[in-house]
Amino acid sequence: ITIKDGDDVVDISSATTKKIVIKKPSGTKLTYDTAFISDGTDGQMKYNAVSGDLDEAGTYKLQSYVIISDGTFYTDITSFKVYRNL
Repeated sequence: ITIKDGDDVVDISSATTKKIVIKKPSGTKLTYDTAFISDGTDGQMKYNAVSGDLDEAGTYKLQSYVIISDGTFYTDITSFKVYRNL
């Protein structure tokens, strides 16, 4: 996940809050803390899904955000599909 302001990467190294929101196909929203991939100056953070996060087949949506001294920055909303096992 990369936080940008327009086309520019945002330095999130001083972020007091780093979150990801996952919306399941049923509409249930899950919110988790994220971690820096490096030191945050590159605007990148990650979340590793755990058992139960992706337990419904269908289209999920996700959005991340950070709070830094310059304000609150949100990513674009992204969709991805989870399929049932055979």
